[in-house]
Amino acid sequence: MSSTSGRRQAGLSVRDAGKAYGEVEALRDCSFDVAPGTIVSIVGPSGCGKTTLLWSMAGLHRLTAGEIALDGKPITGPHPDIGLVFQEANLLPWRNLAANIRFPFEIKRRKPEQDWIDHLLDRVDLRGFEKHMPRQLSGGMQQRASIVRALSLRPGVLLMDEPFGALDAFTREEMNRLVEEIWLETRTTIVFITHSIEEAIFLSDRVIVLTPRPGRVLSDYRVDLPRPRTIETMASREVFDLMNAIKADIYGLQTRKAAE
Repeated sequence: MSSTSGRRQAGLSVRDAGKAYGEVEALRDCSFDVAPGTIVSIVGPSGCGKTTLLWSMAGLHRLTAGEIALDGKPITGPHPDIGLVFQEANLLPWRNLAANIRFPFEIKRRKPEQDWIDHLLDRVDLRGFEKHMPRQLSGGMQQRASIVRALSLRPGVLLMDEPFGALDAFTREEMNRLVEEIWLETRTTIVFITHSIEEAIFLSDRVIVLTPRPGRVLSDYRVDLPRPRTIETMASREVFDLMNAIKADIYGLQTRKAAE
Protein backbone atom coordinates (compact mmCIF):
# COMPACT_ATOMS: atom_id res chain seq x y z
CA MET A 1 0.00 0.00 0.00
CA SER A 2 1.20 3.49 -0.81
CA SER A 3 0.49 5.54 2.31
CA THR A 4 0.81 8.82 0.45
CA SER A 5 -1.55 7.89 -2.39
CA GLY A 6 -4.88 9.69 -2.70
CA ARG A 7 -3.73 12.90 -1.05
CA ARG A 8 -1.51 15.73 -2.17
CA GLN A 9 0.67 17.63 0.27
CA ALA A 10 -0.82 20.98 1.22
CA GLY A 11 0.70 24.22 2.50
CA LEU A 12 -0.70 26.93 4.77
CA SER A 13 -0.12 30.66 4.87
CA VAL A 14 -1.06 32.96 7.74
CA ARG A 15 -1.14 36.66 6.82
CA ASP A 16 -1.60 39.44 9.41
CA ALA A 17 -4.02 37.25 11.37
CA GLY A 18 -5.94 39.02 14.11
CA LYS A 19 -8.62 37.74 16.46
CA ALA A 20 -10.50 39.61 19.18
CA TYR A 21 -13.15 38.41 21.60
CA GLY A 22 -14.85 41.67 22.51
CA GLU A 23 -12.18 43.79 24.19
CA VAL A 24 -9.77 40.84 24.53
CA GLU A 25 -7.31 40.70 21.64
CA ALA A 26 -5.98 37.16 21.24
CA LEU A 27 -3.96 37.59 18.02
CA ARG A 28 -2.53 40.59 16.18
CA ASP A 29 -0.58 40.82 12.90
CA CYS A 30 0.43 37.15 13.07
CA SER A 31 2.13 35.95 9.87
CA PHE A 32 4.06 32.83 8.79
CA ASP A 33 3.99 30.01 6.22
CA VAL A 34 3.88 26.24 6.63
CA ALA A 35 5.50 24.46 3.69
CA PRO A 36 3.83 21.31 2.32
CA GLY A 37 5.02 18.11 3.95
CA THR A 38 6.63 19.74 6.99
CA ILE A 39 5.94 19.75 10.73
CA VAL A 40 5.75 23.17 12.40
CA SER A 41 5.26 23.52 16.16
CA ILE A 42 3.93 26.66 17.83
CA VAL A 43 4.97 27.47 21.39
CA GLY A 44 4.63 30.46 23.66
CA PRO A 45 3.42 31.65 27.06
CA SER A 46 0.04 30.48 28.35
CA GLY A 47 -2.76 32.56 26.91
CA CYS A 48 -0.75 33.76 23.90
CA GLY A 49 -3.37 32.64 21.38
CA LYS A 50 -1.90 29.29 20.23
CA THR A 51 -5.20 27.41 20.33
CA THR A 52 -7.11 30.36 18.88
CA LEU A 53 -4.67 30.40 15.98
CA LEU A 54 -4.99 26.65 15.40
CA TRP A 55 -8.79 26.74 15.49
CA SER A 56 -8.72 29.61 13.01
CA MET A 57 -6.53 27.46 10.74
CA ALA A 58 -9.17 24.74 11.03
CA GLY A 59 -11.88 27.19 9.97
CA LEU A 60 -13.65 26.86 13.33
CA HIS A 61 -12.95 30.47 14.41
CA ARG A 62 -13.40 33.37 12.02
CA LEU A 63 -10.59 35.94 12.14
CA THR A 64 -11.34 39.59 12.80
CA ALA A 65 -8.37 40.65 10.64
CA GLY A 66 -6.04 39.07 8.10
CA GLU A 67 -6.32 35.74 6.35
CA ILE A 68 -5.35 32.08 6.57
CA ALA A 69 -5.11 30.20 3.28
CA LEU A 70 -4.69 26.58 2.21
CA ASP A 71 -2.67 26.40 -1.00
CA GLY A 72 -3.54 30.03 -1.68
CA LYS A 73 -7.29 29.68 -1.12
CA PRO A 74 -8.71 31.46 1.97
CA ILE A 75 -10.09 29.21 4.71
CA THR A 76 -13.60 30.44 5.54
CA GLY A 77 -14.95 27.41 7.38
CA PRO A 78 -14.24 23.74 8.16
CA HIS A 79 -12.24 22.28 5.26
CA PRO A 80 -12.34 18.66 4.02
CA ASP A 81 -8.56 18.69 3.51
CA ILE A 82 -7.80 19.70 7.12
CA GLY A 83 -7.87 17.21 10.00
CA LEU A 84 -7.87 18.19 13.68
CA VAL A 85 -6.71 16.32 16.79
CA PHE A 86 -7.91 17.96 20.01
CA GLN A 87 -6.45 18.14 23.52
CA GLU A 88 -8.92 15.40 24.49
CA ALA A 89 -9.58 12.36 22.31
CA ASN A 90 -13.31 13.25 22.11
CA LEU A 91 -14.37 9.71 21.28
CA LEU A 92 -18.14 9.18 21.43
CA PRO A 93 -18.64 7.07 24.59
CA TRP A 94 -21.57 5.07 23.15
CA ARG A 95 -19.60 3.97 20.07
CA ASN A 96 -16.83 1.41 19.95
CA LEU A 97 -13.44 2.25 18.45
CA ALA A 98 -14.33 1.13 14.92
CA ALA A 99 -17.60 3.09 14.97
CA ASN A 100 -15.79 6.19 16.24
CA ILE A 101 -13.37 6.01 13.32
CA ARG A 102 -16.27 5.57 10.87
CA PHE A 103 -18.12 8.59 12.27
CA PRO A 104 -16.54 11.32 10.06
CA PHE A 105 -17.20 9.15 6.99
CA GLU A 106 -20.86 8.95 7.98
CA ILE A 107 -21.05 12.74 8.34
CA LYS A 108 -19.48 13.22 4.91
CA ARG A 109 -21.50 10.34 3.42
CA ARG A 110 -18.32 8.70 2.20
CA LYS A 111 -17.43 5.04 2.14
CA PRO A 112 -14.59 4.29 4.61
CA GLU A 113 -11.29 3.29 3.02
CA GLN A 114 -11.00 0.19 5.19
CA ASP A 115 -7.60 -0.97 3.95
CA TRP A 116 -6.12 2.40 4.91
CA ILE A 117 -7.90 2.41 8.29
CA ASP A 118 -6.63 -1.11 9.03
CA HIS A 119 -3.12 -0.01 8.08
CA LEU A 120 -3.32 2.94 10.47
CA LEU A 121 -4.67 0.73 13.26
CA ASP A 122 -1.70 -1.56 12.73
CA ARG A 123 0.71 1.40 12.83
CA VAL A 124 -0.66 2.62 16.17
CA ASP A 125 -0.97 -0.91 17.61
CA LEU A 126 -4.78 -0.84 17.95
CA ARG A 127 -5.72 -3.80 15.74
CA GLY A 128 -7.84 -6.14 17.81
CA PHE A 129 -9.41 -3.32 19.84
CA GLU A 130 -12.00 -2.31 17.22
CA LYS A 131 -14.94 -3.52 19.37
CA HIS A 132 -13.69 -1.90 22.58
CA MET A 133 -15.59 1.07 24.00
CA PRO A 134 -13.64 4.25 24.86
CA ARG A 135 -13.92 3.53 28.61
CA GLN A 136 -12.02 0.29 28.01
CA LEU A 137 -9.05 2.12 26.44
CA SER A 138 -6.22 3.92 28.21
CA GLY A 139 -5.65 7.63 27.63
CA GLY A 140 -2.81 6.90 25.22
CA MET A 141 -4.92 4.39 23.31
CA GLN A 142 -7.75 6.91 23.02
CA GLN A 143 -5.39 9.53 21.61
CA ARG A 144 -3.98 7.01 19.15
CA ALA A 145 -7.55 6.30 18.06
CA SER A 146 -8.18 10.02 17.56
CA ILE A 147 -5.08 10.24 15.34
CA VAL A 148 -6.34 7.30 13.26
CA ARG A 149 -9.74 8.99 12.97
CA ALA A 150 -8.14 12.24 11.77
CA LEU A 151 -5.77 10.53 9.30
CA SER A 152 -8.36 8.07 7.99
CA LEU A 153 -9.70 10.76 5.63
CA ARG A 154 -6.16 11.38 4.30
CA PRO A 155 -6.11 15.13 5.04
CA GLY A 156 -3.54 17.35 3.37
CA VAL A 157 -2.99 19.13 6.71
CA LEU A 158 -3.24 17.76 10.25
CA LEU A 159 -3.67 20.26 13.10
CA MET A 160 -2.83 18.99 16.59
CA ASP A 161 -3.83 21.01 19.67
CA GLU A 162 -1.68 19.85 22.62
CA PRO A 163 -2.90 16.29 22.08
CA PHE A 164 -0.54 14.67 24.61
CA GLY A 165 -0.60 17.22 27.44
CA ALA A 166 -2.68 15.01 29.75
CA LEU A 167 -0.55 11.88 29.26
CA ASP A 168 2.23 10.66 31.55
CA ALA A 169 5.79 11.42 30.47
CA PHE A 170 6.57 7.91 29.19
CA THR A 171 3.36 7.63 27.14
CA ARG A 172 3.92 11.13 25.80
CA GLU A 173 7.37 10.20 24.50
CA GLU A 174 5.88 7.10 22.87
CA MET A 175 3.24 9.26 21.18
CA ASN A 176 5.89 11.68 19.92
CA ARG A 177 7.79 8.83 18.30
CA LEU A 178 4.56 7.51 16.82
CA VAL A 179 3.70 10.88 15.26
CA GLU A 180 7.17 11.11 13.73
CA GLU A 181 6.93 7.56 12.36
CA ILE A 182 3.53 8.23 10.78
CA TRP A 183 4.78 11.53 9.36
CA LEU A 184 7.84 9.86 7.84
CA GLU A 185 5.44 7.46 6.12
CA THR A 186 2.71 9.89 5.02
CA ARG A 187 4.50 13.29 4.87
CA THR A 188 1.26 14.93 5.95
CA THR A 189 1.69 18.63 6.70
CA ILE A 190 1.36 19.04 10.49
CA VAL A 191 0.91 22.09 12.72
CA PHE A 192 1.47 21.11 16.35
CA ILE A 193 0.58 23.19 19.42
CA THR A 194 2.48 22.35 22.61
CA HIS A 195 3.75 23.78 25.89
CA SER A 196 6.75 21.41 25.76
CA ILE A 197 9.81 22.89 24.07
CA GLU A 198 11.49 19.47 23.96
CA GLU A 199 8.43 17.96 22.28
CA ALA A 200 8.38 20.79 19.73
CA ILE A 201 12.05 20.28 18.85
CA PHE A 202 11.72 16.49 18.64
CA LEU A 203 8.82 16.62 16.22
CA SER A 204 9.42 19.69 14.12
CA ASP A 205 11.18 21.11 11.12
CA ARG A 206 10.49 24.59 12.56
CA VAL A 207 9.46 25.97 15.95
CA ILE A 208 7.56 29.26 16.00
CA VAL A 209 7.47 31.28 19.25
CA LEU A 210 4.52 33.58 19.88
CA THR A 211 4.53 36.67 22.08
CA PRO A 212 2.18 37.06 25.06
CA ARG A 213 -1.37 38.13 24.16
CA PRO A 214 -2.02 39.44 21.61
CA GLY A 215 -0.03 36.67 19.94
CA ARG A 216 2.43 37.64 17.21
CA VAL A 217 5.43 35.77 15.81
CA LEU A 218 8.47 36.61 17.94
CA SER A 219 10.92 34.08 16.48
CA ASP A 220 11.04 31.21 14.00
CA TYR A 221 13.66 28.50 14.59
CA ARG A 222 14.67 25.92 12.00
CA VAL A 223 15.35 22.46 13.45
CA ASP A 224 18.04 20.86 11.28
CA LEU A 225 18.29 17.47 12.96
CA PRO A 226 18.43 14.07 11.22
CA ARG A 227 15.36 11.81 11.27
CA PRO A 228 14.30 9.58 12.79
CA ARG A 229 15.26 11.39 15.97
CA THR A 230 16.69 9.45 18.88
CA ILE A 231 17.58 9.82 22.54
CA GLU A 232 21.13 10.58 21.43
CA THR A 233 19.86 13.29 19.06
CA MET A 234 17.90 14.97 21.84
CA ALA A 235 20.94 14.84 24.15
CA SER A 236 23.10 16.74 21.66
CA ARG A 237 24.61 20.18 22.24
CA GLU A 238 22.61 21.51 19.27
CA VAL A 239 19.31 20.59 20.94
CA PHE A 240 20.51 21.97 24.29
CA ASP A 241 21.38 25.32 22.72
CA LEU A 242 18.10 25.47 20.79
CA MET A 243 16.03 24.70 23.89
CA ASN A 244 17.84 27.44 25.81
CA ALA A 245 17.28 29.96 23.01
CA ILE A 246 13.55 29.23 22.91
CA LYS A 247 13.29 29.31 26.71
CA ALA A 248 15.09 32.65 26.77
CA ASP A 249 12.54 34.02 24.30
CA ILE A 250 9.54 32.81 26.29
CA TYR A 251 10.80 33.55 29.80
CA GLY A 252 12.27 36.87 28.71
CA LEU A 253 8.88 37.90 27.38
CA GLN A 254 7.16 36.83 30.60
CA THR A 255 9.71 38.72 32.71
CA ARG A 256 9.31 41.90 30.67
CA LYS A 257 5.51 41.64 30.76
CA ALA A 258 5.53 41.18 34.55
CA ALA A 259 7.72 44.28 34.92
CA GLU A 260 5.40 46.49 32.86
